[in-house]
Amino acid sequence: MYKLTEICGESYRAYPECKLDFYLPERDPSETPLYIHFHGGGLEAGTRRDTYVIELAQKYGIAVASADYRMYPNAKFPEFIEDAAAACAYVVEKFAGKYRTVIVGGSSAGAYLSMMLYFAPDYLAAAGLRAEDFGGFILDAGQPTTHFNVLRERGIDSRAIRADEASPMYFIDKNVKNPGEKPPVLILNAERDMENRREQTMLLMGVMKTFGYDMSKVKYILMEDCGHCEYCSRRGADGEVIINPILADFILGL
Repeated sequence: MYKLTEICGESYRAYPECKLDFYLPERDPSETPLYIHFHGGGLEAGTRRDTYVIELAQKYGIAVASADYRMYPNAKFPEFIEDAAAACAYVVEKFAGKYRTVIVGGSSAGAYLSMMLYFAPDYLAAAGLRAEDFGGFILDAGQPTTHFNVLRERGIDSRAIRADEASPMYFIDKNVKNPGEKPPVLILNAERDMENRREQTMLLMGVMKTFGYDMSKVKYILMEDCGHCEYCSRRGADGEVIINPILADFILGL
C-alpha cells in the first residue's frame, strides 16, 4: 500500500462546483502515471469522492485527480464538457510534466465527458490541449450517442437515439487528419448494462474502425454478471473493487 498525500477541494474554475481532489502516492513522480477521473451520475448526481479511485491510488501507486463539474439542473449542455476540459488543463499546468503520463477517463456520465474530449477536438483546444497530449483514455460505460439528459434538456424523449453535436460518435469523422495517432483507449460495458448501451458502444467502435482509427489501441472489456458500473463498487473474493485491477493494468501499461 502506498501512503498518499491528499489535497482536497482545490478550485479549477470560478464556479463553486468545479473542485478537484488529488491523491498523490509517495513515490517518484517520473515513474508514476496520473489519472484524471470524472465521476458518473447522469450529469445530475455523483461526487468526485469515488472510493474506488482512492483505493486505486493507495494500492497501485497511481496518482489520481478526481473532479467535480457543473451538473443539471444548474448547468446546460455543453458546460459540463467545458468544465472537464478546464479540469484537464488545470491538472496538466499544475504538474507540468512532473508525472510519467496523464490519462483521462471516467464512468458513465464521466465517460461521456471523456468521450467528448477524445473525439470532439474543440473542447480541449479551447483549453490549449489536444487528445494526443494524453497517454490514454478510459471510457467506462459512457453513452456514445447524445446523452439522455441532454435530450431531456431539449424536450426530447430521453430514450431517443441521436448522433449530433452532443454525441461523441458524431465527431469520429471530423477534424481528424491522422486517426491512427489518437491515444489508446480502454472501453468497458457491463453484461447487464443500461438498455442499448452495449449496442451503441459496438457501433462506436465499428465507426472508429471505418474511419481509420488504430483498433489495436482499443481495448474492450465486457464485465460479466454485472449491471451498469456495478463493478465500480462491487468487490471480488479478495476484497478489492472489481474494476481496479483492470484500470491498473491499463494505466500502468501505458
